[in-house]
Amino acid sequence: MNLHIAVLIAAPLAWYAMQRWLADFAYRIDMAWWIFGLAGFSAALLAWLTVGWQAVQAAIANPAKSLRTD
Repeated sequence: MNLHIAVLIAAPLAWYAMQRWLADFAYRIDMAWWIFGLAGFSAALLAWLTVGWQAVQAAIANPAKSLRTD
């Protein structure tokens, strides 16, 4: 949830900063707003997949084996 809030705050600020910075170049390009949304979505998806994978690994692990190695 915090990642979603961070993306909602940071994406417009990053887009605005990039527009201002790129405006100073002689050969200027436009940055589309959806690139920042795609980056935020990708970060959220990667975090979700990582946490999900770790949760599945913890769920299928044998607790007796884990306690024996500690």
